[in-house]
Amino acid sequence: MSNVVVIYCHPYERSFNHAVLRTVVEALNEQGHETHVIDLHDEGFNPAYDAEELRLFHEGDTHDPQVSAYLSMLRRADTAVFITPIWWNSIPGMLKGFIDKVMKEGEGLSHTIGRFGVQGELTNIKHTYVLTTSTSPTLFFRLFLGDGVKRIFINQTLKQLGMQHRRWINFGGITASTPQQRKRHLAKIATMQFE
Repeated sequence: MSNVVVIYCHPYERSFNHAVLRTVVEALNEQGHETHVIDLHDEGFNPAYDAEELRLFHEGDTHDPQVSAYLSMLRRADTAVFITPIWWNSIPGMLKGFIDKVMKEGEGLSHTIGRFGVQGELTNIKHTYVLTTSTSPTLFFRLFLGDGVKRIFINQTLKQLGMQHRRWINFGGITASTPQQRKRHLAKIATMQFE
C-alpha cells in the first residue's frame, strides 16, 4: 500500500470540503494506506514569507519548522491528495503559500534550478489527486473562466514539482447543489481506488 499525504485547505469544519476530507481519509484507511493529513488551517500554518524567510531563500533553508516537516512528509510519500475549494478561479492563498514556502525550502529537496528553470524533485509522488469544489459549474469554470486550476496549478505547478499521474475531480455548483447531489459525490469519492 502507499504512503499518502493529504493536504487539506479549508477553515470551516462544517464545510462540504471537510466532508470530502473525512470521506477520503476513511477510504484511504479502508484500503490500507498509510495516511498523513496536513490540515493547513487547523495546524496554524503561516503562508506568508517574512524578511528572515526570504533571507534564507538562497540557502534553501527556513526558520519555520512546519515547512521542514511538511517537505519531509512529501519526500516520503507515494501519493498526494489535495482537498481545497476554488476561490476566485484559483486555489486559496493559504494553499498558494504552502506551495511557495514548502517547495522553496532546500534546493535539491523539492526542486533544482537548471538551465531551463525549475526541475521538480518530488518524483517519488507517483499519483496526485486534486479534489476541489467551486461555486461555478465545472463546465462553465473550464470553458469560460480560464480553467486556471487545471491549466496552471495541476498541469504546470504540480507537474513542475515532479508529481505524476495528476487527476482532478471538481464538484461544481456547490452553492446551488442539493443534499442528494452532495451525497452522490461523496459516494463516488468513497469508492475511488487511491494508488
